[in-house]
Formats: sequence, C-alpha cells, structure tokens
Amino acid sequence: MKSIDRQSGDRGILGDERKQIKLKRVLIVEDDVTINNLIAEALQKQALEYVQAFSGTEALLCITMQSFDLVLLDLMLPGMKGEQVLEKIRETTKIPIIIVSAKDELDTKVDLLTIGADDYITKPFEIKELVVRVLVQLRRMSASQSEVLTYKEMKLCKDSYQILINNTELNLTKQEFKILELLLSHPNKVYSKQEMYEYAWEDYYIGEDKTINVHISNIRSKLKAVTKEHYIETVWGIGFKLA
Repeated sequence: MKSIDRQSGDRGILGDERKQIKLKRVLIVEDDVTINNLIAEALQKQALEYVQAFSGTEALLCITMQSFDLVLLDLMLPGMKGEQVLEKIRETTKIPIIIVSAKDELDTKVDLLTIGADDYITKPFEIKELVVRVLVQLRRMSASQSEVLTYKEMKLCKDSYQILINNTELNLTKQEFKILELLLSHPNKVYSKQEMYEYAWEDYYIGEDKTINVHISNIRSKLKAVTKEHYIETVWGIGFKLA
C-alpha cells in the first residue's frame, strides 16, 4: 500500500474546476505498477491525494484504515477479483467507484454498473479522459454532500444547519453540529479527538480531551431523547465513529 499526498503546481486538466475538489483522496486499485503510477501522476497534477493498492485484499484494507472520496478499480487483480472488491466496498460506503478494465463486453459493464459501479472506462484509455471522469464524479459527490448527509434515522442539512431524527429537529450548538457533520461525512472512519476538535472549533488542538468528551456526552443525551438508535461509538484509545 503506497500513500502519497503531494500536490503539484501544474494547473492540470479543467484548471479552475479542481479548486472546488482539492484535498479529495482517491484509492487506485491496479496491479500493474506502470499503470498505477501513471494514474497516480495524473491525479497528483490535479492536486488530488491518492493511495495506491495493488491487490483486492490490499484495497479493502485501505478502505478500513482510511476514508476515500473515490475508487479507481481494476477487475483482473491477484487474489480477490475486482467484482468481489466492488461488492465488499458497497456494503459499507456509497463513494463513487470507477471501473478501469480491459474487459469490454457490454454484459460485464451492465452487470457492474447494476451492482454499484458509477462509471466504467475500458483499457487502453486516454489518461485525460480518465482524469475528467474522476473530476466529474468528485464534483457530483461534493454537490450532493453539500446539501444533505444521512445515516440511519438521521438527516443533516448543511445549508439550513439542521439535524433531523425522523423529522424531529435536534437543538444543537455549533460545535455539536460540526462534530456530527464530520462523523456523517465518512461514516466508516474513526476520528481522533484532535481531528474532531480542529474541525468543530477551527482551532489548534492542545489536548482538549475533556471538551470533546463533554460535547459527545451532550450529543448522545440529545439523541437519546428522540431515538432508541445508538449513533456514536467510542473507539478506545483512538476516538469516535458512527455506530
């Protein structure tokens, strides 16, 4: 598993559009080292972060350890095949998945799009086309995330600054809202107290454990008053995640 978070001064494809989606992270799942590196270099030019995986098992390990905004997925992988990886990823997340494969049969494309792929590009491909497709999917995801986030009975409306549980609005402070917004942005990720503090307070973290614990406790109390669902799980020694 190779992770690179560098940014390039090159404006790249679609120039100004990339400003709207920078800091997005893409998982590249491709066993051919040359192709994997080619895609990585192209994403880097768009100021996109990326993580490289070279097998299906490694890809799933990456998904459990980090949060991603998009997956580029080859099908003919060593060990676990891409079709299985797609199904496994779809069990836990709705992030965009673009299949990149030499398989060009129509039935294969239809089947994969039916079970959860968002796009399909056939090898050999033009790197510019692949990058544009990545940017389009990221833009669509950003647009949908900017409006409403949902999890179980919860609906978070960013524009109206509301959180609803079965249409009952929670009365939250700004920091409580931001903590839930962060958790809902990547439901499978465990967030450290530092990450939560710096996101919700927009300030440097200097060991404000008590502050985070109090706010989490307050959120849980407000949730308990309107629902029996358990939403926030403590991951001891690390932080918190959605239950």
